[in-house]
This record gives sequence, C-alpha cells and structure tokens, in this order.
Amino acid sequence: MTDPPAVAGAAEPAVGEPCVLLKLGEIFLKGQNRPQFERILHLNIRAALRDTGVPVELVVREGVIVLRVARGDTGVDSTGVDSTAAVDRVAARVADVPGIIRVSRALLVDKTPEAATAAAVALTGPGSGAFAVRSRRRDKRFPLISEQLNAVVGRGVQAAHGLKVDLKHPDTEIFVEVDAHEVFVFTGGEPGQGGLPVGMSGRAVVLMSGGIDSPVAAYRMMRRGLRCSFLHFSGMPLTGPESIYKAYALVRGLDRFQGGSRLHVVAFGKAQRSLANSGANRLQVVAQRRLMLKTAAVLAQRVHAGALVTGDSLGQVSSQTLPNITALDDAVSLPILRPLIGWDKAETMSEARRIGTLAISELPDQDCCTLLTPRRVETRASIDALRLIEGRLDADELAEELAASAQVYHLE
Repeated sequence: MTDPPAVAGAAEPAVGEPCVLLKLGEIFLKGQNRPQFERILHLNIRAALRDTGVPVELVVREGVIVLRVARGDTGVDSTGVDSTAAVDRVAARVADVPGIIRVSRALLVDKTPEAATAAAVALTGPGSGAFAVRSRRRDKRFPLISEQLNAVVGRGVQAAHGLKVDLKHPDTEIFVEVDAHEVFVFTGGEPGQGGLPVGMSGRAVVLMSGGIDSPVAAYRMMRRGLRCSFLHFSGMPLTGPESIYKAYALVRGLDRFQGGSRLHVVAFGKAQRSLANSGANRLQVVAQRRLMLKTAAVLAQRVHAGALVTGDSLGQVSSQTLPNITALDDAVSLPILRPLIGWDKAETMSEARRIGTLAISELPDQDCCTLLTPRRVETRASIDALRLIEGRLDADELAEELAASAQVYHLE
C-alpha cells in the first residue's frame, strides 16, 4: 500500500521528524556473511544519495535502516530545502537501490504512546477512510504490547477524525514500530528493487545491443549483486551512430541502479565484412556473435569482470536455438549468464516497461546484427565449422584489436 495523498486543507504534520525507513529482504538470510552485504549496501545508499544533494545521516537499527535529513529549528535542511520535500527526494532515490525491499516515509517520534498517537493523527485525516493500526515492538521493554499500542493509537485517530476501523481491508494502514530509542510511524510505503546490493557478487560485462532484451538482462543481474560494465557493437562504418545514442541512453537509464557505469563502444562493421568474406554464409550470425563474445572476454579481463551477460532467450530467434547457444558457449572460457533464457517476449517487454527502458529500445536504428545477414540462418551451427572460419581470420587476435579500439563513455 502506497503512502496516502495529503488531505485537502490539512497542514503538514507538526509532530515528529520526517525520515525514510528502509526494509531489507534477502540480506537477512546471509547468516555470518550478512555484515559484508550490509556494508556494501550502505556504501551504495550513500553513493546514490550524493545525487540528491541532500545531507543525510544513515542510522542502522535492528532490521531497518533509517535515513535522517538534517534540519534546524525552521524545519528546513542545511541546503534550505523543506525537510518533508527533502525526505521525498531521498525516498525516491533510494527506491532504485538494489537490496532494499521497502521504502517508507516515516515520522520519528519520542518513545511514548502519546507521541506515536500524535504522529498517527498527523498522518491521517477525515479523508483517510477506514483504517487499521499495525504495531511492532522491536524493543520488548516498551510498556505496552503491540495489541495495547494498536488500541491506544486507534482510539486517538478515531477521536481526532471519526474514522472507522477495518482490520481486514483498511483504506489506510498505520504502522507503528517501536525501536530501542524512538518510535517510527508511517502509513504505507513503496516497493524497493529487492535482490542483493550491487557489487556483492562481483563484476560482469553486458553485451548491450540496444534492443529490448539486453537492458532487462543487465537489470536482472544488477539485482543479483553484479556490477555491470556495458559493451556495445555498432555497425560503423557501415552504419550511422544512431545505435550508439540508443545504447548510451539505455545505460544512462540503468545507471540509477548502480552508479558509475561505463559504456564501451566497438565499431564492428569491418569485422562483420571480414567474416562474410571468409565464407561464413549461413553461419554469419553465429560467427559474429562468437567474435563479440571473444571481444567481450578480452574487455572483461581488463575491467576485472568474471562473467559475460547477454539477453538470449531460448528459441526466440534462429541464433538462439540450443545448438547455437552451445556453439556460443564454446567461444569463450568465461561463464555467459543469460537471465532471460526462459522468458518470452511479452515478459521481457513488461519488465522493460517497468524499469523505463522499453521506449528507448523501441526507437529506430540500424542494428549491426542485421548487417550482412544471410537469407537463411543456420539453426544447428557446427563448432568445428565456426572454428575453421575463425582460424582464417585469427579471431582471437582480431578480438584483442577490437577491444583495444573501444571508445569508453563514463556516466558520472
């Protein structure tokens, strides 16, 4: 349930300190390794918050992270921004940080039932509809048990606004969380990205085509803790630079999930022509994809990445049959991660729409993969035949040259 809209005509809450409450998910399952996951997450949160320009104090509590916006007696933060607006800015930014499952704008109040009740009253109004109070005591020394605190806060809200109580299907849920030193009161929140903190699982190079699939594949791997570098193959000089613009825009959109992204761009047109002149014929598409993977593997070594990521989906196109995927895996020794391997196009498009990459991916451009494509593409590629083609070109040396020629764009 998301935060309810402000009640028309109601003043801003005058009680408590606006803050952001972050709930963690999968990290709780990491046992003795949990501190390491939390350390990476804290670093990622602080890095993301630098984008907001809002000074924030990160406070660790049992099971939650509290983000406090410094403010003075005037109710504005140190940059002159209203503290409630600053909290909104902070909450919107950290919602993109993987490792967090829930982001809630909350009021931090004194550790008393009266303070909790006043905050609940301030966060609701006559238009809030039927409500329920959900209390949780992380500090069991608090004098009231959860059911008693629910009743106290509920009576206060009823007295102030005349609202009905509906514990099963409320229009508004009021959450009261009693911590060691204070109480947090909030009315909902929004989902975070979930998953693991970026960087916890190592690094990978994503082959970014500019289509719909590869940005989604990159996002799925970020959520599994991989920090991603991006490699785009343009058709230049046989095509224009349009695909580069798309790739850059896509990486820019994905950068909010990890920060500090790098886009490497390789002009691939001449290499494709060389493959065609070497007699690739029906193997052209698979042969050029193997060369892309070899180039990505060279780049991965340079950026200390331990895997490659592609947007392959089994059977989606002729180059993604099981025999062809086996032939691609043979090209490099690094693991090739395919998070979309069992997805259909509708599922991928839905995810692309949710993360904001679909509209960019659908922009027109001349994809290098469509260049020099034979009328019939081999669906059961022979590894021996592919190695023979690569031997004529000295593909490993060509991959080294292509990786060395890559232009690097820094998104900072």
